[in-house]
Formats: sequence, structure tokens, C-alpha cells
Amino acid sequence: MSSPVRHYVGGGFDASGAPIPLVDPVTGRVAGEVPQASREVVDRAVRAAREALRGTWAVWSPAERSRLLHRIADGIERRFEEFVAAECADTGKPRALASTVDIPRAVANFRSYAELLAGRGERSWHTATPDGRGALNYTVHKPLGVVAVISPWNLPLLLLSWKVAPALATGNTVVAKPSELTPGTACLLAEVLAEAEVPPGVFNLVHGPGADAAGQWLTEHPGVDAVAFTGESRTGSMIMRAAGERLAPVSFELGGKNAGLVFDDADLEQAVAGTLRSAFTHSGQVCLCTERLYVQRPVFDAFAAALATGAKELSGYGPMVSAAHRDKVLGHLERAATDGDVLAGGGVPRFGDERDGGFWVEPTVLAGLPEDHPAVRDEIFGPVVHLAPFDTEDEALALANAGPYGLAATVWTGDVSRAHRVAPALEVGTAWVNTWNLRDLRTPFGGVKASGIGREGGDHSLDFFSEPMNVCVKL
Repeated sequence: MSSPVRHYVGGGFDASGAPIPLVDPVTGRVAGEVPQASREVVDRAVRAAREALRGTWAVWSPAERSRLLHRIADGIERRFEEFVAAECADTGKPRALASTVDIPRAVANFRSYAELLAGRGERSWHTATPDGRGALNYTVHKPLGVVAVISPWNLPLLLLSWKVAPALATGNTVVAKPSELTPGTACLLAEVLAEAEVPPGVFNLVHGPGADAAGQWLTEHPGVDAVAFTGESRTGSMIMRAAGERLAPVSFELGGKNAGLVFDDADLEQAVAGTLRSAFTHSGQVCLCTERLYVQRPVFDAFAAALATGAKELSGYGPMVSAAHRDKVLGHLERAATDGDVLAGGGVPRFGDERDGGFWVEPTVLAGLPEDHPAVRDEIFGPVVHLAPFDTEDEALALANAGPYGLAATVWTGDVSRAHRVAPALEVGTAWVNTWNLRDLRTPFGGVKASGIGREGGDHSLDFFSEPMNVCVKL
């Protein structure tokens, strides 16, 4: 890793705290350490953020903040290779993925919000009054204040920047806590923000676990005005209870058990290729990955055979992020192998080199399990997809919409009318038709049911991180 892992508080770096080993997921070897923030460090970070709200940052214009976001994007681009190396070291993901998705998307996050902010205006209304002179009503958008940003281990820079960019764009100050498993790119981002001359205290970074540590102390802190979190639904529930005690607003993107529907009129070659991406990108460690796939019965056997063949031929995938996560995934696969059919994968690959000490799981295709089986019901977050047949469109929708989650879904069909009929009927935040993970950063992103609260993206993020105020002037 190019830079040591440190806290960043009030414009200065701090490496204090008991160390946690950082383990390389590719080999299982210890590669560094991350300091655990004490409660005092968290308090200091929140105080620094609070003080920055009353400093020069308070009078920065939207145009100045927009230019700042562009400078941050420029800084990431200048240090592009360092960010790629840190992303790969922390997560084990292939360089091809980090260099074409994660780091470019972080740059795009800052640029897109810079551009949205530059074009954002205030609304006004002329209001009639009994005396005929009228009144002018207009809206002012004010920052929420100190925002806690908690980001996960699977897309550490992408999802951190997805929240930090709009939070800064709207004039908030931030205390960020990345996953203790993947802190490297967050540290580099702090360096880039310092180089971009962000005022001290506007962005702060603390490290450590969640429960009874930095994450919990931050989200429960009375000096935090709002919480933006991406992670497990169970953790989101705990954060919501803590924030609810002081009525702090929350934005959550949580878990998913995403479904895909393949109709018999779909281009099967396209659907197989698309499903290999949607099921196995980053070894399934993406909240949007497909874990349940329902295939119309006339093409089920052909599709299942082609998908299994494709899974067996996959190369260049990465490991699970940790030994604990690998063991969780393998536990699901062990039970699934007993109760159903394993069409591909299901075990641990062997390489004959140092990778055999890492946290690897084969791309796996399952079939034959009942809908209430844990491998079909629970979020696995690994390279695992289960196939099941369906007969009618109504049955497909009922299967896809079953369960507590509602983040994303895919629909594969050659019928345009069916596409427009089925996609809006899915109980999810995003439905892709004949593609997967094709994003326009201006569109709303988030989940329903246990998959989240609120929407991110474009004006939706700017609205969350702002408090609208009405000013009425009698004329």
C-alpha cells in the first residue's frame, strides 16, 4: 500500500490506536495494519467537523464548492495508479475491474456532482395577497450539518465518494468511516482532499470496526446531524435506532437478494453472458449481483447448461474479502449441495501457488432448491446463483417479488411490451432490461423493503444532504 493507514482529523493525520491486521485476501498473508480510533478520536473528528461549519467553509459559494469537487477529481486522476493498487490490495479484486470501474467511477462521482451543483437553481413563487401587493416566496437550500458517512468493504472508494461528493457539494462537513477491512483508498482520498485545499475539519476520516467501536460511536454521537450508510440491513436497523433517538435523517442502501427473469423469447446467448456478469462480477460481492434466477421452462435446460459451462470457464475473478466471509459462503454451499444440485463450482479452487492461502470460492451455479431454502432466501454475497424454472409471467413476478429485499432485478426478453409491463411491476429500486449495472448517475438509486431508505443519485442526493428553507417576503 502506497500510504500508511491513518486517521485524518481537523486537517491533520493521526496514526494512534490499537492496530488491526490488514490481510491480503489473495494470499491470506498479513499485509499491514489499520489503527482503531478511540472514542476520543471520534469525538475530536466530530468537533472538528462542527467547528468547520462555522468557519470559512460556511461562506463558500456553490461555484467554489463545484470547483473544489473538480480539483478532487483531478487529484484522483493524478494518483490513479496508487488508487488502483490500494483498491486491489484491500479487496483482492482484479486490476481490470478496479481500473475500469471503481476508480473511474469515483472520479465521475465528484465531477457529476460538481456539474449538477453548478447548474442547480433555487425555486421562487409570486404569491397573491388580499391587498393586491403580493409576496415573494423562494427556497434556500442549507446544509444538514455534520454528516457521518459509513461505507462498506466491497466497493470502498466508489461508495465512499458516492456519498462524500454530494455531502460536500451541499456545504456539509463529513466524518467518514470506511470498513476496517478496506481502508486504503479512503486514506488516499484524504490526502487528495488535503492537496485540494479543503478547509480543515470539512472532511475527517476515522478507522475501526462498527460495533462497540468507531462506527457505533460515530452514528450515536449527539454532534452528528445525519447518517449516510451502505451495508447490511441488520446494521442499518441498529443505526436507524441510534439516529432515531435524536431524529437525525438517514440514507440507507442495504442488502439485496436480487432476482433475474429470463423469458423464452430472450436472446439466450445475451442473457447467459449478462448473467455471468451480474452473478459473478467481483465474485458476487456487489450489492446489485443476481443471486436468484428464474428461467421460463421451455428454455430452462439449455440456459442452465450454458450458464454452468460459462461459470466453469470463468477466469480472472477475485477472492472473498476475508476468511470469515469465505467460510460463510462455503457454509451455504455445503448445505445447498446436500439439498439440491450443484451445476458448477461449489468448492475452493486450487492454484498450486501462494493463492492457495487466500479466501477463494469457485463461481457456483445451483438448482433444485425450494424457495424457502437459506441459499435462495438469504443474502450470500458471493459467487453463487440459484436457478429455478417458471411457466407464466405472473408466476415469474410472484417469485421475483417474494422475500424481504428489493434492491435490483434484471429482465431478459425480446418482447418490448413485456419489458415495459414486467419491469415496473418488480418491487425493486432498479430494474434492468437486457443489461445489468448500466448506470446514469443522475437517476435515483436505492432499494425498497429491507434494501434501503431513500434514494441517492443526481438531485436525489443533493436533496437528502440539504435542508430546504422557505423565505417569504411581503411586497
